[in-house]
This record gives sequence, structure tokens and C-alpha cells, in this order.
Amino acid sequence: MAAVLGLTAIAACAAGEATPGKVPLVLELPKPRFLGTPANLTSPRLEKPRPGRRPDLAVPPGVRNVALRRPVTASDTAPTLGELSQVTDGDKEGVEGSYVEIGPGPQYFQIDLGQRVAIYAIVVWHYHAQARIYHDVVVQVCSDPTFAKGVHTLFNNDFDNSAGLGVGRDPEYIDTHEGLLIDARGVEARYVRLYSNGNTENDYNHCTEVEVYGKKPTTP
Repeated sequence: MAAVLGLTAIAACAAGEATPGKVPLVLELPKPRFLGTPANLTSPRLEKPRPGRRPDLAVPPGVRNVALRRPVTASDTAPTLGELSQVTDGDKEGVEGSYVEIGPGPQYFQIDLGQRVAIYAIVVWHYHAQARIYHDVVVQVCSDPTFAKGVHTLFNNDFDNSAGLGVGRDPEYIDTHEGLLIDARGVEARYVRLYSNGNTENDYNHCTEVEVYGKKPTTP
């Protein structure tokens, strides 16, 4: 299972950067919308603050954002704010009008990459204009659009299985301009699903942008 690149992943990431045939993944990050860690946001499973800049993830050369402008569907087909297409439109600034909001409870956004690709990294921005913790965040990939078989779970911080997708061991985290960076380790899939179950500010689910870094797989 992949994990957020926090304090526990720094050593592994540094080692990966030295691996022959790999290069640092260079991300274009949006502007920070808030500074520091709000004292009123607490969780016994909250990721510890990381000193300094997040380390780069090592990936094979030639990967690109294969999710850009790809079609998006969702468990809630009638967003209360925005359009589903905003999940992959390239706008991750987090300002008013740059995100989509769907209903409360466990929900998901799903991206169709158009073909099966080898996925090396996924970056998720829920909503970073204000410090929030999104609950039951689960990121899965699959080559079946219904996610009925062949599902790979890359991230899961649902500690009590309230979303019904299994108990997760990844930490909760505060959404920031850096986004959630997930090491997908070259898993091959066509579809990406991002689950959440409300947040510390309200019961709704949001997405500003999802980037999926991959390339054509070497296997047929």
C-alpha cells in the first residue's frame, strides 16, 4: 500500500531519488492559501507536521499528467457547486469557482484515463483555501469502471471502516496547497476513484484537482 509522503517516507524517498533510471517528480504547486497548522484541527491519527519542503518522489522519466482534461463522473451526479470537469481542468489554485462540491456522506469522484496506463503518482487537492481535514479518504485504481474486480487501494485513512471499503492505516492530514501525494509504484489501471466523507468544516465533499502521473505500460 502506498502512503502519504510525510516524515516516515523521507528516507525512502531520498533513496528512491538515487535509484538509477529514476528522476524527481517536479510538481507545479498552487499558491498557499493559509499558513501554519490551526490549533483547532485535531485528530489522534493526524499526520505529524513535516519540517520544510516535502521531498520529491522518484519516478521513471517521461511520466506526465495523464488525467488532464479527462472525463470525470461521481457518485453524486448533481454537484451543488461547480462542475465535475473541474476535477481535471488544470486549475488547482483553490479560489472561489475552482472546485466542485457534491453531497454529504460517503461519495466519490472517478476519472477515466482513456486507456490502461502505468501510474506512478497521484496528487489530490480537495479544498485548500481553508485548513480542513477530509474524512475517510480512500484512493483506488482499477481497470473495471464499476470497481467490482481488480481494485488496488493506494491510500486509505478510514480508520473505522465507516465508508465500507476496509480499515485504513494511512494518517489523516490537513489539506494544503501541496496536495496529497501518493506513490502508486507503477500500478496499471484505467480508472481512478477518490472517496471522502465530509470534512471538519461541513458534511460536503469537494475536489479542486486530481493529477495522475503515468505513462504507457510496458506490458501488453
